[in-house]
Amino acid sequence: MLEVTGLTTKYGAIAALRDATLTVGSGEVVGLIGPNGAGKTTLLNSIAGLLKPSAGRISFEGRDVTGHPPERLLLSGLALVPEHRRIFTDMTVEENLKIGGSTQSGANRTQDLNEMAELFTVLRSKWNTAAGFLSGGEAQQLAIARALMSRPRLLMMDEPSLGLAPILVDAVFELIDSLRQQGRTLLVVEQNATRMLEIADRAYVLRSGEIVAEGAGGELGKHDDLFGTFIGG
Repeated sequence: MLEVTGLTTKYGAIAALRDATLTVGSGEVVGLIGPNGAGKTTLLNSIAGLLKPSAGRISFEGRDVTGHPPERLLLSGLALVPEHRRIFTDMTVEENLKIGGSTQSGANRTQDLNEMAELFTVLRSKWNTAAGFLSGGEAQQLAIARALMSRPRLLMMDEPSLGLAPILVDAVFELIDSLRQQGRTLLVVEQNATRMLEIADRAYVLRSGEIVAEGAGGELGKHDDLFGTFIGG
């Protein structure tokens, strides 16, 4: 579904991402792990059209989408749940979801709102609550639900468990597992490498802007030296 080849993205003269190559197959959960500053968010933002690569190619469902703007990529079926959620805090839960579904017809949007209420039961009781009053875990679920409202074929998440209490971290990973069981395709940046490798079909390890390891999630998790050598944890 997604093929990234030789991607390099720079901030000025500094290459934050160098020659990155990865693939995501339909129905896969693929993890991106590595230390802070490794280039994980830069990679996601480059794929999502928020940053323009200086070299390389991004192919989505067989089409070259390198450098396409975010709104065009969203219409193509590629959605991003950004780091720090970025929900509209002065709008209600329902209003946030409707904005997420703005690319859909009225009938589809109503159907998807009902589906989100079933999938995210914690949000159902907060339907008319301003998003700014949600807890961190609730806000993260809203950000994911809002992205799902666009009916993406590839959903990317940037640090979905960041800053959450342990019990809420469990809820986020349970949600990711639930989406995987539904057959959804996910590309997830996650600082909690151990939990990500437990749930990912495959994973890539980034360090200093380069992909330094890749493999099946379960296999990468068995390498005791991986964290010290590549992740630094």
